[in-house]
Amino acid sequence: MSLMKMDPDYWLELENTYVKRIRQREELFAKHGEAVLQSLPGSEMACKELMEMCLQFLCARYPHYFRLDTEKMMFYNRILNTETHIKSMPPLHVILQNIPEDFGIMLRDPETGLYCFRAGLICSSLGWNVGTKIGMKLHEIHQPIPDYKEKMQFSMDRYFAKKPTDKPIQRGSWGLEIDEPLFMPPGDPHEKLRDVQDPEYDISRCNLRVDWQTLRRLPLSAAVIFNFKALFTPVENFRNEPYIPSLCLKVLREGKKNLMEYKNTWHTEHCVIPALEAYEQEQVAKGLIPKDWDVHTLDDAPFYPGWEEMWHEAQGF
Repeated sequence: MSLMKMDPDYWLELENTYVKRIRQREELFAKHGEAVLQSLPGSEMACKELMEMCLQFLCARYPHYFRLDTEKMMFYNRILNTETHIKSMPPLHVILQNIPEDFGIMLRDPETGLYCFRAGLICSSLGWNVGTKIGMKLHEIHQPIPDYKEKMQFSMDRYFAKKPTDKPIQRGSWGLEIDEPLFMPPGDPHEKLRDVQDPEYDISRCNLRVDWQTLRRLPLSAAVIFNFKALFTPVENFRNEPYIPSLCLKVLREGKKNLMEYKNTWHTEHCVIPALEAYEQEQVAKGLIPKDWDVHTLDDAPFYPGWEEMWHEAQGF
């Protein structure tokens, strides 16, 4: 699963898409309601604790953009120019209006000891939504995932039961998409794009989608919080990223069959694979990678050589 330790200082990070994503998520909630936001009885304390932790984090991490007045119970957002009275609004609604990330709240069932999905705000799901998963146990949520029951169910149930508050983790879950589908509930028209390799598609419409996920336990309610946000990178960017085309090709060509079917990359592969092959050959010709390189995980994964210079250039300094 490629789990990594998470530095708590980088739990919630803002991007230049902040305003766009907040508006997009508010529109999704207005249209889909309980399909993106629900809380079941018994989750009240966890929802409130999560909201408080999120707002406090924003104020500490970005003090020039956010301020919390604990006497008036007002949260001030200088990016959106909004003021929120946090006692007059449900906690998940406060998060919806200020934080462009998704949250699933898992609570322990006192009868079975298993963790269940009791509340959530999720606007970035593909093929499922809060309404189809709410109330489910951990293994029921992951039922569609290949090999979960056989290889992961027992260890994940045990991990959730023993997870401490001071050891948050993170991972990236990837897929290839046409355009940038953020929310695709069952039956969404965008699903039909996955049924064919449309010859009219070209590489300019193909994106790597990474759901950057974190997992942590809240100290008061003991809820386990799963949160993530969807990040899209044009596949064309890989042309200038040494070794990345070769790594992607290896996964697409040699990935485990049932896992690749689950990831549903097939509808993009007629565009992506030829482009990656061309990028790989170009990188060999330029001397960016050895011609006989044995494709393997990079020593500094998830970073590639030269990433820092490209990042600085993208930031404008």
